[in-house]
Amino acid sequence: MNTIWIVLPILTLLMFDLGLTLRLEDFSQVFRKPLPVAVALFGQLILLPVVALGLACLFHLPPVYFIGLVLIACCPGGSSSNVFSRLAGGDVALSVTLTALSSIITLFTIPFIMSWATQLVGESVGITLPVGNLIKQNLVLMLLPVLLGIGMHYAWPKAADKTDRVLSKLAFPLLLVLITVFYIQHHRTILENIGTLGLCVTALILVAVACSAGLSRLGKNSPRQRRTVVIEVGMQNAAQAIAIASSPLIFASEEMAIPAILYSLMMNIVLLTYVFVVRKK
Repeated sequence: MNTIWIVLPILTLLMFDLGLTLRLEDFSQVFRKPLPVAVALFGQLILLPVVALGLACLFHLPPVYFIGLVLIACCPGGSSSNVFSRLAGGDVALSVTLTALSSIITLFTIPFIMSWATQLVGESVGITLPVGNLIKQNLVLMLLPVLLGIGMHYAWPKAADKTDRVLSKLAFPLLLVLITVFYIQHHRTILENIGTLGLCVTALILVAVACSAGLSRLGKNSPRQRRTVVIEVGMQNAAQAIAIASSPLIFASEEMAIPAILYSLMMNIVLLTYVFVVRKK
């Protein structure tokens, strides 16, 4: 079974659900709380890809995993970040705004960064990036479902609320199904590379959490905002990374999706631990 036929519907549903929860007034957070928004976007869109690039070089990752690690670092915030922010006592409205903004901005940043990364290490081993196909797929799978969700919210608000209640409960189980199927199909490759690649991915999430917490403190964000910034920077949309890596229109490499699978596992472990610690405090 090609996992692309599992990940595409999951990604579409996740983005549609994001649109169902968005209100146009959510974007007013950019003007009401510009500093925490700027800190989080800097951490997610600039700092995380730079750290991924540095770690990929430090661990001497093969080109396919090098590109895969940079890819997951380039993706927007995960849809579950809003739930994690609520559990951590964070600023949920800020979380919704950041997830929406990163999902829109990365439509433009992912093609640029991934084109550069592919030229850096991929072309010498035959890995190329059809930028046009990447942009088209992101528009269809990312932007269009969000717009449809927003439209449904304003046209049929009651139906949108009921749909959101169902989809929000399905999001995490669907990701677990995707990870399980992927692991069953590629368990030998994953186990062969779990040492170096696992350490590299774990280092990425830990550095992301530490740096975002530090930046948020420097920016004098409130504790609620700081928790949200940490979660938003650390939680990436693994489904999108898997969709880009395994899509026959783009990289057509399920092996390239392994860093995203490992990141998805580690980010949930690390961020659940973070939520537990802050709730204890």
